[in-house]
Amino acid sequence: MSARRGYSVTQIGLHWAVAVLIVFQLIFGESMGEAWEAVEEGAVPQMGAMVWAHILTGAAVLLLVVWRLALRRTRGVPETPAGSPLMMKAAVWGHIGLYVLMVLAPATGRAAWYGGIEAAAEVHEIFKPLLILLVAGHVAASLFHQFVLKDGLLLRMKRPLD
Repeated sequence: MSARRGYSVTQIGLHWAVAVLIVFQLIFGESMGEAWEAVEEGAVPQMGAMVWAHILTGAAVLLLVVWRLALRRTRGVPETPAGSPLMMKAAVWGHIGLYVLMVLAPATGRAAWYGGIEAAAEVHEIFKPLLILLVAGHVAASLFHQFVLKDGLLLRMKRPLD
């Protein structure tokens, strides 16, 4: 990857914006589940503010993650602090998993809602616990780096270092 010490202001902003939007989706997404159940039963779903918020927030997550991936490809990322081979592999696969879910969760949600694809809805629902697990692992690893290894890794997502 890159020899940069930190992320750009844009990369940091996108990271935290996506994080906030994902937390919002996880906390307030239940109304979308209720709307989907209505669709499955042949009823007209209640299109309240929270349903629209879920749809629009999902679209925003998808767009922002695509932007993040483009920046990651063009600008690169800082080198990961040295660690055990297991930690390095966990970091790589954890990030791959997060990016895959951050793209596929909104994509399957849109396919289910706008395309009426039941299988997409089922996959979308499976992504929720997987995303929670990966986010929890990501946060735990960040805190481990900050408070146990004390290697400054977390600082890279707080302010630009280049």
